[in-house]
Amino acid sequence: MDMVALIIVSLIKFLEIYGYILIVRILLSWFQTQEWAFNIISFLSPITDPYLNIFRSIIPPLGGIDFSAILAILAVQFLQRFLASSAGSLFAAGF
Repeated sequence: MDMVALIIVSLIKFLEIYGYILIVRILLSWFQTQEWAFNIISFLSPITDPYLNIFRSIIPPLGGIDFSAILAILAVQFLQRFLASSAGSLFAAGF
């Protein structure tokens, strides 16, 4: 049980951190012309773009605004909450 709990908690924390990284990446995309922001974006892009591209193929940018990022963040939050609720029910059942 301890190993399962460790894996679930680690996944939840990973998703939380990844969600923050996505938010930072999206916010910095508004400042692409600034050199300091470009440096951070170039570091975060290989981490976030493969995931964001999945949602960009579903929802293309409309009017220059990338709404797919909202869907990507919501998916991370949904998965995080799903794991947390599943873990709660597993541990309550005595798994």
